[in-house]
Amino acid sequence: MKQEKHLRTIDGATLMSQPLKPLNFVVDSLLSQGLHILAGSPKVGKSWLALWLSVTVARGDPVWGMPTKGGTTLYLALEDSALRIQNRLYEITEDAPANVHFCTESFILGKGLEEQLTNFLKEHPDTSLIIIDTLQLIRGTNYDNTYANDYRDLSVLKQIADEHGIAILLIHHLRKEPAEDVFSRISGTTAISGAVDSSFTLVEERRGSGQAVLYCIGRDIEYREIELKRSEENIWEVVSDSKEQPLLSESRVTFLLSEFMKQRTEFIGTPTELSQQIDPAGVEQITPKKVSRLVLQSVDALSKTGISASVRRSNGKRLIELRRADSVDLPGAGESGTCDPVGATGGDLCALSGEVE
Repeated sequence: MKQEKHLRTIDGATLMSQPLKPLNFVVDSLLSQGLHILAGSPKVGKSWLALWLSVTVARGDPVWGMPTKGGTTLYLALEDSALRIQNRLYEITEDAPANVHFCTESFILGKGLEEQLTNFLKEHPDTSLIIIDTLQLIRGTNYDNTYANDYRDLSVLKQIADEHGIAILLIHHLRKEPAEDVFSRISGTTAISGAVDSSFTLVEERRGSGQAVLYCIGRDIEYREIELKRSEENIWEVVSDSKEQPLLSESRVTFLLSEFMKQRTEFIGTPTELSQQIDPAGVEQITPKKVSRLVLQSVDALSKTGISASVRRSNGKRLIELRRADSVDLPGAGESGTCDPVGATGGDLCALSGEVE
């Protein structure tokens, strides 16, 4: 393969005017597509949480009140037997769905696991979540725990997750030594925390108390602390959540913009003007800085409701343009402030998606 001699770049103005595909969340605002790690002390209840999560996502049920992207799930329970999984399933649910799959043995990384996971994903293209319990068991007994090896192994798994748009959650251990930063207790080198998209640590308040805090940090999620309590059925239930204000979902943005456009056929204005129109009281926390991004990430969803959307620059100003599909048949529609991606010159920079021809 011939290597390119020049870097392929994109300038900031173009990037900020380009329709973007929203990140795919398996659990809304908590677990996105990509590679993640859940670490905790031995016997703290990580496997119970992983089992419940695999069943809940397969059903498409909410996780602690957060919507999920339902789909096939795969749980590699490499420390368990089929009998133990069956016994635990009977504790947490009355009926496990057929699209949650379990496996108690697999190859290790570099020795066939990658092919096994890829083949499963080909056979089950609707897969949304794979849980591997534990990370250590897919690395072999003679594993050399170095920064380079940690980063290499996790990069392989991340590539699989990114290519297929799924979430892979690795179950791992915490060091016994206390630390001011709980994430620095994750066993292994710092490459583990650096290679994953999110890190979750389940820390019990007191050994055997059944009460713990799930600390969450990641590239695409806000830092949060979720206080949990384990029920008699061994299900971790929410007691409190430090993140009170939910992120604005794509469906909510689409709804707000669709409602706004019911009273008009076209809108052309600045981000400040649009944010004041759709969120005058600031309840949704849609600031002028956020609104352009929210529009660009909702282009496909808006198109399905009959609304075309674009963000462009004109005379040094950023303008947002929204138009109902039926507005092209109206007199004068599109004469003011329209964006011609072919004829754009000077200060005009266009990025249209979903425009009605």
